[in-house]
Amino acid sequence: MKYMTPVIVLFIGTGSAIASPNSYNIDPNHTHPMFEADHLGGVSVWRGLFRKTSGTITLDSAANTGTLDVAIDMASVDFGNDALNNVAVNSAGPPIFEAKKYPTAMYKGTLGNFVNGSPTAAFGLLTLHGVTKPLVLAINSFKCIDDKPEPKQQLCGADAFCVFNRADFGITVGQRYGFKMDVTLRIQVEAIRKE
Repeated sequence: MKYMTPVIVLFIGTGSAIASPNSYNIDPNHTHPMFEADHLGGVSVWRGLFRKTSGTITLDSAANTGTLDVAIDMASVDFGNDALNNVAVNSAGPPIFEAKKYPTAMYKGTLGNFVNGSPTAAFGLLTLHGVTKPLVLAINSFKCIDDKPEPKQQLCGADAFCVFNRADFGITVGQRYGFKMDVTLRIQVEAIRKE
């Protein structure tokens, strides 16, 4: 499996609110994993996103530790084309997401490679299409703010990135026609501190 080396571009808020262990709920309205996949061996790049994501994140910036536990609803995929969405979710021949059989993709891991209290990578396991494999995410930016407007809440956000081989997870549609199996995953995530 191919991993991308973390790119360090960091921002982080200051204040006592992030200096001790805190837990956060992922904000589903501001978290949408996006992906890019080859079509016809380089003819074009198809892009899509998942509309429903949930999970929790813990962070202790003083101790340089943290965890994440994320669930993605596979039936919420959106290519911007209803017919293609239906094929991706329901097709069993060839299999793509098979959302009825594998309704949820999971990523569980730890935050690492901290710089000035900010994580620059996540090291974890991705479970996709019934297969679990290690996956490293580069965290390209990370920031916490103490006072999110309306209502006032602490908010942390990040932009993460990786490239992985979808064939490693049994999603090989198009492989015999020369489709490239690499998928680029880009995740913008925001999470609100639990009270």
